[in-house]
Amino acid sequence: MEAQATATVKEALSALYHHPDDAIRTAADRWLQKFQHTLDAWQVADTLLHDEKSNLETLIFCSQTLRSKVQRDFEELPSEAFRPLQDSLYGLLKKFNKGPPKVRTQICIAIAALAVHVPVEDWGGGGIVNWLGDEMQSQQEFIPGFLELLIVLPQETSSYKIAARPERRKQFENDLCSSANVALSLLTACLGFDEMKEQVMEGFASWLRFCHGITASTLASHPLVHMALSLLNTDQFLEAAVNVTSELIHFTVSRDSSGVTEQFPLIQILIPHVMGLKEQLKDSSKDEEDVKAIARLFADMGDSYVDLIATGSGDAMQIVSALLEVTSHSEFDISSMTFNFWHHLKRNLIGRDSYTSCGSEMSIDAERNRRMQIFRPPFEVLVSLVSSRVEYPEDYNTFSEEDRRDFRHARYAVSDVLLDATDVLGGDSTLKILFMKLIQACGSGAEQNQNWQPVEAALFCIQAIAKSVSIEEKEILPQVMPLLPRFPHQEQLLHTVCSTIGAFSKWIDAAPAELLILPPLVDILNKGMSTSEDTAAAASMAFKYICEDCRGKFSGSLDGLFQIYHVAVSGVGGYKVSSEDSLYLVEALSVVITTLPPDHARRAVELICMPVINSLQEIIQQGEDALQQVPARQLTIHIDRLSSIFSNVKLPEVVAEAVNKYWPTLKVIFDHRAWDTRTMESLCRACKFAVRTCGRCMGITIGAMLLEIQTLYQKHNQSCFLYLSSEVIKIFGSDPSCASYLTCLIQTLFNHTIQLLRTIQDFTARPDIADDCFLLASRCIRYCPDLFVPTETFPRLVDCAMAGITIQHREACKSILCFLSDTFDLAKSPEGEKYRELINTIVLQRGATLTRVMIASLTGALPSGRLEEVSYVLLSLSRAFGGNMLSWTRDCIAFIPPQALTDSERSRFLTIISDASSGSSLGSLTDRFAEISEVCRRNKAVQEIVQAALQPHDLNFMGVPQHS
Repeated sequence: MEAQATATVKEALSALYHHPDDAIRTAADRWLQKFQHTLDAWQVADTLLHDEKSNLETLIFCSQTLRSKVQRDFEELPSEAFRPLQDSLYGLLKKFNKGPPKVRTQICIAIAALAVHVPVEDWGGGGIVNWLGDEMQSQQEFIPGFLELLIVLPQETSSYKIAARPERRKQFENDLCSSANVALSLLTACLGFDEMKEQVMEGFASWLRFCHGITASTLASHPLVHMALSLLNTDQFLEAAVNVTSELIHFTVSRDSSGVTEQFPLIQILIPHVMGLKEQLKDSSKDEEDVKAIARLFADMGDSYVDLIATGSGDAMQIVSALLEVTSHSEFDISSMTFNFWHHLKRNLIGRDSYTSCGSEMSIDAERNRRMQIFRPPFEVLVSLVSSRVEYPEDYNTFSEEDRRDFRHARYAVSDVLLDATDVLGGDSTLKILFMKLIQACGSGAEQNQNWQPVEAALFCIQAIAKSVSIEEKEILPQVMPLLPRFPHQEQLLHTVCSTIGAFSKWIDAAPAELLILPPLVDILNKGMSTSEDTAAAASMAFKYICEDCRGKFSGSLDGLFQIYHVAVSGVGGYKVSSEDSLYLVEALSVVITTLPPDHARRAVELICMPVINSLQEIIQQGEDALQQVPARQLTIHIDRLSSIFSNVKLPEVVAEAVNKYWPTLKVIFDHRAWDTRTMESLCRACKFAVRTCGRCMGITIGAMLLEIQTLYQKHNQSCFLYLSSEVIKIFGSDPSCASYLTCLIQTLFNHTIQLLRTIQDFTARPDIADDCFLLASRCIRYCPDLFVPTETFPRLVDCAMAGITIQHREACKSILCFLSDTFDLAKSPEGEKYRELINTIVLQRGATLTRVMIASLTGALPSGRLEEVSYVLLSLSRAFGGNMLSWTRDCIAFIPPQALTDSERSRFLTIISDASSGSSLGSLTDRFAEISEVCRRNKAVQEIVQAALQPHDLNFMGVPQHS
């Protein structure tokens, strides 16, 4: 059998790498992947690795197979197989001591994984590190292989490819911490081999994470530390030395000690060595990758020691100077490495927690002011340095889309740094620095359409800090705004000019009337809407902000606003505003209408709605066939504008009159396009905003709307009808006068949904319906439980939810779990006392099944990303049904075979449930549930065993306990 499998593996590998037919290569690949999961893979891989005739392709595949088997399938083997496996892997490590490197690495990872699985005693009294030390002393010819294993051991500790139980993983980490001194001694012994220095440094960097028991003063005099620092001045080993030094820096700030003072012996030798590299940042002959490594080291030092740097000492300011040197580097990838440091420094300087040791409020204020004054000059330099990073390159038009995206991201990153600077310098002071940049740029011929890039860059930075500039600013902005109409209408510059107008809309509103700022700025926005789609987008957005914040200034200029609006939505007149961007103009006009007296507002709403309604009626008047066949976009473009009007005209009675007036038009679209999901979503969104704005002012229209969606939902199954109903429940649920038609709505929608969602396959096929249905159900529990909980529909919906718990769709799953936890919480709450007996009856009848499905969800039926929601349902269920829940859990986990869940793990699970019923917090329980979840998901085989035992998709399952 083994011989046949071995031959088949060889044939498959030959086909995979050498057969000319793609289909055969694909089939071979599939077969080999499937083979790796079989029990035979252990022996076949081992045999071929020991076979001297195996070629490189076979060796690589078999070493990867054996590594993955040890990592994930070690539990397949009987306990007595450990020693032969250990001996075989040890033999292979020696066999491949000098390569091939890929094969040797896989063997090392396999041995490391084996060490994670088994207790320290199985390697002899001192564990794997001591065992490795003995082997290195007695068989020095195999030191290259032993050294790689020593490097890999700490790296693999955190690998979740290794299917070890959490407690075993923690124990292995503790074992490594106990062995750290031995490991460092072994690495030190290897320093004598010049050809191994790089590997020794890699190993040292890996082991530093486990050196908790070694003091900083001990490390400060350690030969490995001195070697690493000396290698910083070499080209050959710079990268390795930087990695070690970074780990040493992290070591000094991640210790569980009383403070940083204990780390000073190490810090005091690290900082001078790093600072000694400063001149290399400017060395043009230096390899770019080496410069990046040095810059990363400075950035790590800044981030790690930011609390020390923030004190503003002389030594600290030298580090700040060095970090400014990095920020000034011409390569953005290098310069931007420091951006996190400036952010953390800013937070430290302004954060109150940084000054708690100062004592009194007066002392805190004095120390904060002292530090802020010290750091003003560096932050002023920072503003000047980063502001030049946003300038458009001369060859920007030749950039690929990816390069353009990178450039945009770089500008966003600079914006964040500038905002950090405003927190230290103040927005107005930062504005002065940037204004000087703008003035310099204006003197370079920008107004003649030459050298527009520096002007655009300065303006971009100015608009980036707009929110930090006070609206009372009287020195700089009154000089900036008159400049804007004078700039050439080059596309990127005009885009930024429009964005700048929008960004300072609040300042424009507060500006003295005599400045006459607004009219020329509106002219610029008009020009922006006529130039290109990009400038039109910026201009439309700016127009929205201007109208929102300066609405009082526009109330006498409605004719001009309507002219802009009509040109934009009609598509004629030269504007290049897209249909999406036209919504900004609709919103802009809507917020101005809100400021008008009711009679004027009614007329204005009629005028703003008229182009929309007229366009819809033109389509309707073409006949039923035309309405059925018209592309959805030709309808939604107009309906979305209605949504914006209904949402932004904050005059309930005025909007309600418009909704009532135009309801017949909307109803025709409902009746003839109910099959069209896109149109229905747009129409329901418009109705949602109408309901939200108008509330009880809607009158009879709300009844007609609800009757419409009840009828259409039963025919067309559009989930947006459920979502619209959720909004109605939120607004009208507590209104007794609405109880009759809301009860009818709830019953109709839920009863039909229950028919649609009977099995997990139904849920998977209709995730949107599941999501919106249980969102609606939760709304009903919160806003109108009297109309929902006492009905026959409620227990049926609980059954429906149970059938869909394991749906993989994230939002649908969350809605179902939220509905269940809301139900259990209602039973436990004072407000839900009158429903308690009813809910108890419903849950007690289903408790065992519900618990089984939830535990299956915790242990693998749902992705681990649902852990918090699943934990909360288990918590709610435990709090509401403590003793019963404990019994249900005990019975449920009895189905799980002992090879998947041990006695101690079962006991721990029951303790978690008991603690949940006693009032433990969600945060503390989620971590403990996560450990049980990890145990049951530790590899594919265990997860399949658990899910086969719990059968979460079978609500009528009656299993046989595997454990009593």
